[in-house]
Amino acid sequence: MAAAGPQPPSSAGLVQAWQSRGLAAWALWPVSLPYSLLVRLRRALYRHGTLRSEHPGRPTIVVGNVIAGGAGKTPVVMALVQHLKARGLKPGVISRGYGRSTTDCREVLADSPASEVGDEPALIARSCGVPVFVDRQRTTAARALLARYPGTDVIVCDDGLQHLALQRDLEVCVFNDQGVGNGFLLPAGPLREPWPRAVDWVLHPDTTAAPAGTAAAFALRRGLADHAVRADGSSLPLQSLRGQPVHALAAIARPEDFFGMLRARGLTLARTSALPDHHDFTGWTEGTGATQGGQLPLLCTAKDAVKLWPLRPDALAVPLEVGLDPAFFAALDARLATLVPPLSLSSPLPAP
Repeated sequence: MAAAGPQPPSSAGLVQAWQSRGLAAWALWPVSLPYSLLVRLRRALYRHGTLRSEHPGRPTIVVGNVIAGGAGKTPVVMALVQHLKARGLKPGVISRGYGRSTTDCREVLADSPASEVGDEPALIARSCGVPVFVDRQRTTAARALLARYPGTDVIVCDDGLQHLALQRDLEVCVFNDQGVGNGFLLPAGPLREPWPRAVDWVLHPDTTAAPAGTAAAFALRRGLADHAVRADGSSLPLQSLRGQPVHALAAIARPEDFFGMLRARGLTLARTSALPDHHDFTGWTEGTGATQGGQLPLLCTAKDAVKLWPLRPDALAVPLEVGLDPAFFAALDARLATLVPPLSLSSPLPAP
């Protein structure tokens, strides 16, 4: 049974409706009931063993979310991987590779085209320097990773909170500033599954309160780096772009967040291009949907840059940086100390 639920709609009006229990949300609520039943049934089938799940045989951390749309999971995965490396561990990353043109299980190398492996896995491989494998079935990706890199200590799954075929030891649920919205399931609200649900830790923006639940919650600071990165890896201070018009582009779930952070850095956005999340830039030109003239400096997200640089090597990628509460890393280290060396293959699926 497929793990992926309904995808977030493109309608800004519906996304806005997800923030309250207004007429639109209540009108869609009956439609959400079959989805809710399916979610609960699927989890029950995995819990009772009707549907097969598998543990990779290494401590496994899933970083995911319960809301449709972007919550900033990948930057958290990257921060987590860098922390594990600093602790002397050898992490590996698995992912579905959403949006890629291929369907096989494959390793993501530093020079792998994002179109073949997915933009987020490509970014992780280039930025973190750890083994990364993609497959629709994360268990298949995990097996391939361990076959190629048997010395891997910890597996980190980018997304996959609802991919119950992969047994896991730790779950990290990431929220953006919209929290759980109106608390309804798709399509009446933003939730992919009922909340609260059992997870180990919750990460939420330091500007908002933690969503209701029993899991330990830690504040997450998000912001843009003070520099942009060129295609050759060199850096340019963002402040050097102040006082001149720039063109900002984002193909992420919430492009306005990126634009707002650029403005907060003092940049003048003469033009903005908001494209669908994971857009592959096929057929895109700088003049599409905007005034012509392509002489403005082009700024994009780091996720977009891995796809945009082959077309526009002059594009400047502005990384998103996250700051995690030191208490979160302390809790993580304490739990990992009980899980390393590798576990047996009989670890149970977390209870719903």
